Amino acid sequence: MSSSLSDSLRAGLEALGLELDTARQDQLLAYLQLIGKWTRVYNLTAVRDPAEMLTHHLLDSLAVIAPLRREVAALQEAGRAGERPTVLDVGSGAGLPGVVIAICCPGLQVSCVDTVAKKATFIQQAALELKLPNLRGVHARVESLDTGWDVVVSRAFASLVDFTAWSRAALKPGGVWMALKGRPPEAEVAALPPGVEVFHVEQIEVPGLDAQRCVVWLRPAAG
Repeated sequence: MSSSLSDSLRAGLEALGLELDTARQDQLLAYLQLIGKWTRVYNLTAVRDPAEMLTHHLLDSLAVIAPLRREVAALQEAGRAGERPTVLDVGSGAGLPGVVIAICCPGLQVSCVDTVAKKATFIQQAALELKLPNLRGVHARVESLDTGWDVVVSRAFASLVDFTAWSRAALKPGGVWMALKGRPPEAEVAALPPGVEVFHVEQIEVPGLDAQRCVVWLRPAAG
């Protein structure tokens, strides 16, 4: 991996206010290489230029780490998550943001679910090669999962209505949904059923990316 990518990653982490040790930075860059290697055969992602992958994939996913850590801490403080909180990345594809979360947050147990077998297999291989015991790939439809996760996350997966409906059984009582979107999806929010409430929408800045990004936080409505 080129020194320019290493430099760009460090600059991006600094801009995001994220502190990661050298070992975790190396894991992120090794993950980027792994995506590139598998994409040549299995077409995991349409983005193939390493510098573009760094911005559009790594930094885009890294921008959600601080918000995720905050919400997980809030769940733990409220007694709604244990010592080892669980995260489910729905429609994970190449593992974005699931693999990035597993690297940056070793205290979280991360599962990445995808309906495409080769993508779930890639996640398993990433867990093996990157030595991430807190990561696993699941080949399934999210609708078929009924194990409870504390946080269910999606990135460019589906509308908020479909995302929350399909993954409802996978969400633990007291858990939250985390949807990564471009500009704030006002029409999608308005279309949500009464049983789902948005409790926070926050803008996030992705270093080097000239596009709007936000995180939509949702939970089942009380009563």
